[in-house]
Amino acid sequence: MKKCLIVICAILIMLTGCSKNDSETENNPSESSETAQLPEDNTPASSGNSDMFSNRDLENSYESEGSVLITFNGSIIESNSNAVNISGTTVTISSKGVYVLSGKLVDGIIIVDVGDNDKVQLVLNNVEINNSSLAAIYVKQADKVFITSLAGTTNTLTTTGEFVQLDGNNIDGVIFAKDDITLNGTGTLVINSGEGHGIVGKDDVKITAGNYKITSSGHGIDANDSVRIVSSNIDITSGKDGIHIENEEDASKGYFYMENGTLKIVATQDGIDASGYVLIEDGTFDITSGGGSSSVTHTSSNNGRGGFGPGGNQNSSNSTDSVSQKGIKSDVNVVINGGTFKLDNADDSIHSNSEITINGGTYSISSGDDGVHADETLTINKCEMNIVKSYEGLEGNDVIINDGNITIIASDDGINAAGGTDSSGFGGWGNDNFNRGPGGQGGPGGPGMISDCSITINGGNISIKASGDGIDSNGTLLISGGYTVVTGPTQGDTSVLDFESTGTITGGTFIGTGGAMMAQSFTSSSQGVLAFTVGNQGVSSGTKITIKDSSGKTLFEHTPDLPYQICIFSSPELKQGTSYNITV
Repeated sequence: MKKCLIVICAILIMLTGCSKNDSETENNPSESSETAQLPEDNTPASSGNSDMFSNRDLENSYESEGSVLITFNGSIIESNSNAVNISGTTVTISSKGVYVLSGKLVDGIIIVDVGDNDKVQLVLNNVEINNSSLAAIYVKQADKVFITSLAGTTNTLTTTGEFVQLDGNNIDGVIFAKDDITLNGTGTLVINSGEGHGIVGKDDVKITAGNYKITSSGHGIDANDSVRIVSSNIDITSGKDGIHIENEEDASKGYFYMENGTLKIVATQDGIDASGYVLIEDGTFDITSGGGSSSVTHTSSNNGRGGFGPGGNQNSSNSTDSVSQKGIKSDVNVVINGGTFKLDNADDSIHSNSEITINGGTYSISSGDDGVHADETLTINKCEMNIVKSYEGLEGNDVIINDGNITIIASDDGINAAGGTDSSGFGGWGNDNFNRGPGGQGGPGGPGMISDCSITINGGNISIKASGDGIDSNGTLLISGGYTVVTGPTQGDTSVLDFESTGTITGGTFIGTGGAMMAQSFTSSSQGVLAFTVGNQGVSSGTKITIKDSSGKTLFEHTPDLPYQICIFSSPELKQGTSYNITV
């Protein structure tokens, strides 16, 4: 192996300051909190199920005394109650109470039409209901309807054809509710929708227990006010969004909440799409959208340097602007406090039009675009995150990493602060501590545009392997702690660090290797920084770097798995005025 011995006599260092039936007794702030008001800053608080579910929501049994039996045998329907009106294969329930359904109903429908203060429980006991053009269960009016799948039963609801209007309403779901519905019980419910949605709720949709398999050409679950999940196993295959929640009239609604259980989604469009906030406490998530990350290709030219100006890469993919194919998406804030996530998405895997806060969880992410993207602030306080494929790994106007074990593989930038837009390689021609040769600093195209974007790394173990810039901020960069390793390419106008304003390191360990053409190093620091080249041709991948102090003590060893021309190293162990031996 060719070796080059470089003795640095003075470190490049800058020192700067730097009862079960009718009443829900509910101990319950939750029937008043059915609207779950957001704080003024639109940030969801960690709630727990006492705030999201009533006592009766969480009941998985039923009161058999006084319950009404409804049995089906093809097109024949029998019942022992005057509250059940039977007309052909249409069953209309007109009084509050508990109704137990069993048998097979062909081309039939169950309609719940009671007082708007009345509650109804539909108990599914190995029932099968199918219809060619109407919902299997239609909640026309009620205070709330509970749909309970009994333990040990498998129940199937199907609409095979195109939905038609009923009562002047566009009923387009196999279960369609104009009021609140709760699905519970520990049995299994299968929902098939050939030409529409699986479950539609015009208010809240809660799922508090049981096993669900939903197959739909439209949305798997569609709600106006909220979708709330606890202790359930849900499997959705959908032709549109897996779960879609949208309320255009009330900004405090339209939200998604999950506390535990499993959620598997294969969606043509978004996995979870909420106009309100997303709050996840825990659970197991397996979400594929838009055919997954492998369905997307990107092309770029010039990498945004001195040619295109603002905007950076010119990207193309097989997804269009009119179709969103993200994994988890919110129009406002996303807060994730825990859970296990396997996300494979054509577009961003986790996306917010506002802010994202990650307080825990384990993530395996494959994205055709950004692994995690926030239009405003992305904050990671703790997590185990492995972004195995992405265009850009982490992106936001401001990216703050306080702790966590994070691995990023990106075909463009590893971490990008760009005002919520893809602008890899945007600017980055100033504050350069390396000699570029002809043209010098500024070069063709001139300096980049400085913005209020920022990247702040306060802690954590971060490993970045990027084909674009390792860390790219269209504003400032500050590293005050943690252990960060960046491995970048040598070809093209990429750099280990790319910032428009200042790059400061005050703590932690940083190692970066990559190309020399656009290289930048820190502009200020309160600890030692070594920045050096290994020749214009660079060295091959697998070439080890060793740094020793004058006594021969090894401070640092690193073997990049890509070729490199330059290395930037900073550590609290480096001392001003001390000589170091660098061997490559």
